[in-house]
Amino acid sequence: MTYIIYLITGLLAGVIGGLLGTGGCALMMPVIRFGFHFDPAIAVGTTLTAVVFTAASGAYQHIKMKNVDKGTAWIVAASGILGVIIGSIVFGYIKNYGALIDLILGFVFLVVSFRMLYEGVLGRGPKNPSETQMPGTTTTKGFLGSSIGFLTGIIGLGGGYALVPSFIYFLSAPVKLAIGTSMASFIWIALVGAMFKIYQGVVNIPVAITLGIGAMIGAIYGAKLVAKFKPASLKALFGLLFLYVSLKYILIYFGIII
Repeated sequence: MTYIIYLITGLLAGVIGGLLGTGGCALMMPVIRFGFHFDPAIAVGTTLTAVVFTAASGAYQHIKMKNVDKGTAWIVAASGILGVIIGSIVFGYIKNYGALIDLILGFVFLVVSFRMLYEGVLGRGPKNPSETQMPGTTTTKGFLGSSIGFLTGIIGLGGGYALVPSFIYFLSAPVKLAIGTSMASFIWIALVGAMFKIYQGVVNIPVAITLGIGAMIGAIYGAKLVAKFKPASLKALFGLLFLYVSLKYILIYFGIII
């Protein structure tokens, strides 16, 4: 019965992630951390492992739809793998400090909430240019890949949460191309990161597989529902949700539960 709940959690995370273009990891992590009372480090490792499934499925779909700049994807993947290895080594030193992990994630989710509220309330979301190639230099793309890979190694988030907005805002990339290229490059970052987390003993493998399968299915339906909702309204709503999540992470560090 418990695994059915995990499957439904992944399914809902995938639907919402598909609607917002962020993937399901940013929703799965706080749910298993607070809803199922996972240890902070295991919540990070299990979520990152589950993301391998959704990233692989998303990459395949976007490659079929020709939404991937393959040259950029390989640059970001290669630099991202280096970053995630370094980040995972750092994570190995802090994995037993659950309160510190919660605090770091609290500030990360604070950034997510501000970004969504900014785009949702003010309607300042990214435009969708018509170019079919990812702008930017190799150096810039490599820097983004390694930085976000490093972040992924520590907090288990990176694809839809960080790569997509980085491509859009720093490289002025078309939205569809940003999402597709993010998926195609992040699959390798997530895979290497997940291998490290499994080696470090911070992954509940059955739960990760169940969440990943659910999110993979949910993302398909979420993408189809996009046309039926106003993205700005959804971002404003989930901006408030993530604001609550961020405060929950930060305050629990100080022993305050909300």
